[in-house]
Amino acid sequence: MTAKRIAIIGAGPSGMAQMRAFQSAQQKGEEIPEVVCFEKQSNWGGLWNYTWRTGLDEYGEPVHCSMYRYLWSNGPKEGLEFADYSFEEHFGKQIASYPPRAVLFDYMVGRVEKAKIRKWIRFNSPVRFVRYNEAEENFTVTVHDQIEDSTYEETFDHVICASGHFSTPNVPFYEGFDTFNGRILHAHDFRDAREFAGQDILVVGSSYSAEDIGSQCWKYGANSITSCYRSAPMGFDWPANWEEKPALERVDGKTVYFKDGTTREIDAIILCTGYKHFFNFLPDDLRLKTANRLAAADLYKGVVFVKNPKMFYLGMQDQWFTFNMFDAQAWWVRDAIMGKIDVPSDPEVLQADVEERVAREEESDDVKYAIKYQGDYIKELIAETDYPSFDVDGACEAFYAWKQHKMDDIMAFRNNSYRSVITGTMAPVHHTSWKDALDDSLEVYLQN
Repeated sequence: MTAKRIAIIGAGPSGMAQMRAFQSAQQKGEEIPEVVCFEKQSNWGGLWNYTWRTGLDEYGEPVHCSMYRYLWSNGPKEGLEFADYSFEEHFGKQIASYPPRAVLFDYMVGRVEKAKIRKWIRFNSPVRFVRYNEAEENFTVTVHDQIEDSTYEETFDHVICASGHFSTPNVPFYEGFDTFNGRILHAHDFRDAREFAGQDILVVGSSYSAEDIGSQCWKYGANSITSCYRSAPMGFDWPANWEEKPALERVDGKTVYFKDGTTREIDAIILCTGYKHFFNFLPDDLRLKTANRLAAADLYKGVVFVKNPKMFYLGMQDQWFTFNMFDAQAWWVRDAIMGKIDVPSDPEVLQADVEERVAREEESDDVKYAIKYQGDYIKELIAETDYPSFDVDGACEAFYAWKQHKMDDIMAFRNNSYRSVITGTMAPVHHTSWKDALDDSLEVYLQN
C-alpha cells in the first residue's frame, strides 16, 4: 500500500510544529506519511522570519512578516516553552523571561534544526490553489516554484493549512486619510520605531499591537503618543507623553478629531487594527471563515475542518499560548492522520463540538477565564497523544502574573522573571531594563 502524502502549507511556527510531530513519530520507529511543506518565503519561521521589506517581496508576493526590528516578546517565554526542547537546552543556560525577536527566532529554529526536517520543505513555493477531488477523495495542490518561475500540481491525501492569520492587515478608512499630510501605515508595515523619533504619533487601536508599537515609539524617542479606542481604553498608567482618547472620527490636514470633540496635531498614524483570516488559495468549500477568537469557527477540536475532515488548520485561534499550543495541535493532527485518533464521520457530531466550544468561550469575558480556557484546551489535546506532558496550569499562573505586572507598570513589566514549567528553573533578571536595552541583538541579549 502506498504511503499517504501530506501537504503542509507554511513553514512558520505551526508548520514547523507539524513537521516536528511527524519526525517525533518517525524517531520512535513508526512509519509516517510522506510530508511535503510548501513555504512561500526563502527561509522558515513564518512571521518570525524578519525582513526589512514591506508591501511586496522580490517576487511580487505580499510580504508575510509583521515583525518589527526591536520587537520583544510581549508575554513571558515560560508560557510558550516547548515541552520537548527547553530554553536551557538550546542556550545552555536559563535566560530572562522576555526575549527579543532574534532570540526567540533562534530558539524556535534550534529545535527543528535538531530534528533535521528542513529537507521536507520546498522554499520559494507559494501555494496557488487547492482542490478537493471527490471521486479520488484526495487533494490537488497547485504550487508556484518561484526560482524556476513554473507552476505544477501534485496530489495529497490530506492538507494542513498552517499559514497563520497575522499577515493580512485589516485596514479601515477614515474621512481625511486620503489628504492627511503625514504618513499612514498599518502595524504590518511597521519596522523601526526610530523612524518616529521626535514625532507626534497617533496609534489607532487598543489591543496588543497598539500597546506594543506605541511603547516602541515611546522607547525610541517619539515626542508624544496618542492612542484611541472604539470600545474601551487599555487603561494602563502611561508615561506623561502618552494619552488615550475615544474613537477617531476624521482627519483634516494633520489634525485628528476624536469622538469626545477633542483634537490633536499628528505627524504619523499607525493603524493597529488587526488582521484577517485570509486564504485566497483556497476555494469556498475548503476555506476557513472565522473571527479571531479562542473557539474558531468550523474546526472540530480546533483543528479539523468540519466541512471536509481530511483538511486541517493549525494555529487559527486567538492566542494566549503559542508555540506549545501549536505543538499540541500538531501532535493531535498527526495522530488523526495516522489513524491513532478517530475523527467522527458524522458532520453533526463535528459541528456540535464546535458549538460547545463557542458556548463555553462566551460564558465569560474575564481574562483569567480566557487564559484557563486555552490552557484546558491544550491539556485536552495532549492527553490524547504522546506529546510530553507539562505544567499547563503553571504556565497559566505565569500569564496571570504577567497581566498584573503590566497593570503595575506597563513600561517595566518585561523586567520581571518567572519559573520555567519545563525545567523548574527561575529565569534571571535581564542585565538591562527593557526601556534602556536599545541594542537587543542576540549577542548582546545573551551577555551575562
